[in-house]
Amino acid sequence: TAVDDVSFEIAAGRTLGVVGESGSGKSTLARMAMAFETPDAGQIAFEGQDIHALKPAALRRLRPAFQMIFQDPFSSLDPRRVVGWSIAEPLRAMGIRAPERVREAFEQVGLHPRDAGKYPHEFSGGQRQRIAIARAIVTRPRLLIADEAVSALDVSVQAQILNLLMDLQDDLGIGILFISHDLAVVASICDTLLVLQHGKVLEYGAASDILNAPAHSYTRSLLKAAGDRM
Repeated sequence: TAVDDVSFEIAAGRTLGVVGESGSGKSTLARMAMAFETPDAGQIAFEGQDIHALKPAALRRLRPAFQMIFQDPFSSLDPRRVVGWSIAEPLRAMGIRAPERVREAFEQVGLHPRDAGKYPHEFSGGQRQRIAIARAIVTRPRLLIADEAVSALDVSVQAQILNLLMDLQDDLGIGILFISHDLAVVASICDTLLVLQHGKVLEYGAASDILNAPAHSYTRSLLKAAGDRM
């Protein structure tokens, strides 16, 4: 069982961090939250609607409201297409032609709209992740699901991307489900925290409470591993 009796809430404008080692069920949780996989039991509700009970047409209409940022920005972008085309792709799926939304998304992530005509290989890893974030926010979602979104980046670039996500949250009021194996990264961005091991919830609550007084030995081991970076 990849995810066993996991329950949580994410409010608008708040960030829930999900932390655990590889194999703890984090990515399966993300895929179910995106309706890429269907849970065997239980309910995943977005703004009161069970996304797995919706008919395909209804889910397609709702999907722009929750978007995902993947771990590897290079593999999530089509190398044969200029990045402006990739950022506009979710809008095309909605039947919308709105070049001004693409320009706005570029500016929101700290890139210049003239970069739209470049290919993914012409950017650094941090810039590619900014492009991936622009692609996620171009539909003006109300929830972002970030699955190990900074783990492939250098520490200094990680900090820049985390600051960008927090700025976007302040500006747009987006809720964020932030998944990571690194407790130091999660601690820097999250309001609430959920600790997973073998698909089960070990701790769930205010991030400050769990970080300052972890109740489980597994959480304490994650804190020890994070060490001086917190």
